Amino acid sequence: MDKFGFSLSKARVIDYDANDRSIVSYILEREPSLNLCIECGCCSAACTTGNFTGFSLREIHILLKRGENEQVRAKIRKCMLCGKCILVCPRGVNTRNVVFLSKQAFAKNGGYEF
Repeated sequence: MDKFGFSLSKARVIDYDANDRSIVSYILEREPSLNLCIECGCCSAACTTGNFTGFSLREIHILLKRGENEQVRAKIRKCMLCGKCILVCPRGVNTRNVVFLSKQAFAKNGGYEF
């Protein structure tokens, strides 16, 4: 099968119905502007933390919407809540509040400390 010098990777299938969407539901109730996010990446480009680490608000928004909370829980701790992301968002998403609410939701569900 390796005739061309490469092999095919196994497809990653996301089962949206099986994922826990309670965190994103909690956030959307309190910050509906998250629905406006088009994952353009402006927030990630302006992020100081993202420039020095693997932190990406764009990725966090995508993971939240998918319900992949364990990955978000591991990454969200890096955010300094500085607010630069809000200044550059073309859709007016209050990304700082989204991160804050994410931390709050994880704290309510247990297993997260500020």
